[in-house]
Amino acid sequence: MTDLATAASGQAQQWGLRVGFDLVQVSQLQDSIDRFGDAFTHRLFTSGEIGYASQDAAVFAPRLAARFAAKEALIKALQLSEAGISLRDIEVVKLAGGDCRLELRGQAASLAQEMGLCELLLSLSHDGDYAGAVVTARFSENAMQGMN
Repeated sequence: MTDLATAASGQAQQWGLRVGFDLVQVSQLQDSIDRFGDAFTHRLFTSGEIGYASQDAAVFAPRLAARFAAKEALIKALQLSEAGISLRDIEVVKLAGGDCRLELRGQAASLAQEMGLCELLLSLSHDGDYAGAVVTARFSENAMQGMN
């Protein structure tokens, strides 16, 4: 009998995939916004992200929480927790059709390119006091061989 976790892990390596997930409590993010104001939001989010979230005050914190979760999920998917990248080098961009995509800049973009990153997929959600994100990263096969 095949161990499904082992089979899935081997398959992910063969396909050059990694997945990251993060969950954020909206009320904790709101507490930080209330306490530290613009200094907090401008340290973590781009002007585009803040502008989008500001379009509706009722969902300002949930929108930022989902974006924070996306940034953390990306860091997990790319295994960059020790790289010291700026969260502002990762931007969640809202597309005209309603979907979102991740754009990388600076050190985040450089490291992703070095890793052979080919594609990023993003799924965001927020409901009640929680916001979450899943990021799937696809790498070139040659790049994945060097990461194992």
